[in-house]
Amino acid sequence: MVRLYALLFVAQIILAVCALISCLSAEEGQIRALPRVAWVLIILFFPLVGSIAWFLAGREKVPGPGAGGPTRWTPARERPRQLAPDDDPEFLKSIAERSRRDDQELFRRWEDDLRRREEDLRRRETDGPDGTPPRAARDGEPPREEDRPEV
Repeated sequence: MVRLYALLFVAQIILAVCALISCLSAEEGQIRALPRVAWVLIILFFPLVGSIAWFLAGREKVPGPGAGGPTRWTPARERPRQLAPDDDPEFLKSIAERSRRDDQELFRRWEDDLRRREEDLRRRETDGPDGTPPRAARDGEPPREEDRPEV
């Protein structure tokens, strides 16, 4: 018997919590008979009776699609079609533009780095370590094995 009372008590608490959540989340135009504050107080002070009263008389009944109420059905071809991001042409165009800009920036940086390295190489070829031109540049012959810097 004690188990039955405990089960009924838990059911009453669950019903009161659901009614309280429903009351607090209802729009102002969906609440009937009393103001929201009064419904909250009734549900809190009389959980069983207040919860049942809220569900029967406190909220406006909104007809669902299967409730038999008047619903407006629009054919699928008349409804605006929502596009996924990968189907939206403007989104795809913005991605392509961003990718092209990033590629151009990367290419420009590579070219700048290549120019800088080429200038460094030219400068090393024309100037030796002590500021004199390398021996191959003096004699007009290709550099020998002993003239190459060790790596």
